[in-house]
Amino acid sequence: MGYGSLNIIGLGPDGDQHLTLAARAALEQSTVVVGYEGYLRQLAPWLRRAFRPFPIGAERERVLAAIALARGGARVALVSSGDAGIYGLASLALETLAAQGWEAEREFPVAVLPGVSALSAAAALLGAPLGHDFAVVSLSDLLTPWPVIARRLAAAAAADFVLVLYNPASRGRCTQLTEARDLLLAHRAPDTAVGVVRNAYRPEQRVLRTTLGALPLDEIDMLTTVVVGASTTRPLGPWLVTPRGYGTVQAGPVDRTPSSPSARGERDGG
Repeated sequence: MGYGSLNIIGLGPDGDQHLTLAARAALEQSTVVVGYEGYLRQLAPWLRRAFRPFPIGAERERVLAAIALARGGARVALVSSGDAGIYGLASLALETLAAQGWEAEREFPVAVLPGVSALSAAAALLGAPLGHDFAVVSLSDLLTPWPVIARRLAAAAAADFVLVLYNPASRGRCTQLTEARDLLLAHRAPDTAVGVVRNAYRPEQRVLRTTLGALPLDEIDMLTTVVVGASTTRPLGPWLVTPRGYGTVQAGPVDRTPSSPSARGERDGG
């Protein structure tokens, strides 16, 4: 049987409305979709393909199954929540392929398709807290020792980065968030702006703007992304904003009439 293909796909926060066009096209062109059973449930309402569901914790099994199916001729979509390259399965899949001696010239094609990450989704719901330099740290010590995580947190806090915390707590792991909060308070004021986003862009979505000193530890779990502001981050109306550094912003005259796209200036972003 001829070789198939392997697309490693980030589903974004909901696997539907915030899925990129390229990711949706790759899913629709696939013959089998491999992933955590919860992610496949997100796809089931609109995608009719063969699903290979796996329980949480079976990341290696998912990757091995996806590679084997691609070698057998299937067009495989290996899916992750958010962006597959950010704490997702892309790194494990590529490492496994390299260990197996995969060569682009001789075997099935492999591609990584980006998705809307948890940090991007959370930031959008909060306003613009990532307008300047930021760092991302996972608090899960399942794969990284806690002393390493704590050292990275301390360095980022001392450098006055905005901090995005992934995997802040779980049922069996609740002390790390408290330790992280205390560590950050050694470098940040208690009134430092913080955003807490749970289930971004899902029906159970919850968005909270608070402070580091008032962080609601018992309301945070694995479905939550925490954004800890820098010294320059501040609440502006309903938003949290970290200024990019354009200097003093002048309100100027307010013209309420619609403007043409050409009058709005150049697009900028990252």
